[in-house]
Formats: sequence, structure tokens, C-alpha cells
Amino acid sequence: MAAPEVPVQLDSVPPGAEAKTSLGPGCRTPCTVQVPAPDGGFSVTFTMDKYLPATVPVQVIRNTGDFNNSPPVVMDPSPVVAELQPAPAVPKAVKHMRPKKPKPPKSATAPAAAAPATTGSAFPAPVPGAARQ
Repeated sequence: MAAPEVPVQLDSVPPGAEAKTSLGPGCRTPCTVQVPAPDGGFSVTFTMDKYLPATVPVQVIRNTGDFNNSPPVVMDPSPVVAELQPAPAVPKAVKHMRPKKPKPPKSATAPAAAAPATTGSAFPAPVPGAARQ
């Protein structure tokens, strides 16, 4: 005999989160999913863009029934609701700026590379009439 399925109401704050049960079924909140009546607990994970994911444990309570009826299954909490927290903003990568090279001054004459080279020595010119010792 297959396990009976039970409805589980799922909701989130804000609405519109993807809710997935650890038993398999999932949907976009607010919604209801049919899950096989588990013997133990299970969990529901809620995910949504720009929000941190949240997982809510669900406890399954089987109330005793009489001989003619199967025991009712109760989910705690019911409905299963998660309040999603906004995800922290991811800092943007800082672009490394290279300092700009200063532009050479514009001159009205020919460019500096075309300027005539001066001839001369790196030593000072001799002074005429200087005495030698």
C-alpha cells in the first residue's frame, strides 16, 4: 500500500521564492505541494534572487486514530513560511587607474625632436690667459 499524500502549504516573505522540499516536490510561493506522508520530519528550502536562502525544518506529527480510520498526519509548522533576508551587496571591483602622462607643451615651432643639436663639450670652455702652474 502506497503512503498517502498530504498537502503542505508553502509561503515566503517576500512572496515568489522557489520552495523545494527535501522529499522532492517544489513550487513558487505561495503554493501547496503534495508530499508522501513521511514517517519523520523533512525540510523546505526557500531561494530567491538577491535574498539569502532559508531552510525551515518541518516536524511530522501522527495523531492516533481508531481502528476504522488511518491516523491523521499534521505538519508543524503549518503553513510553512520563511522570511527571507536580503543578501549583502557585493562590492564592485575597483578599477586600477594609471596616472596619465603629462602631454608635452605645444609649440608654434618645429617639434623638439627636430630641433638642431648643439655641439659642445660637457667640460667648461678654457678661460684665455689663465695661468698654468
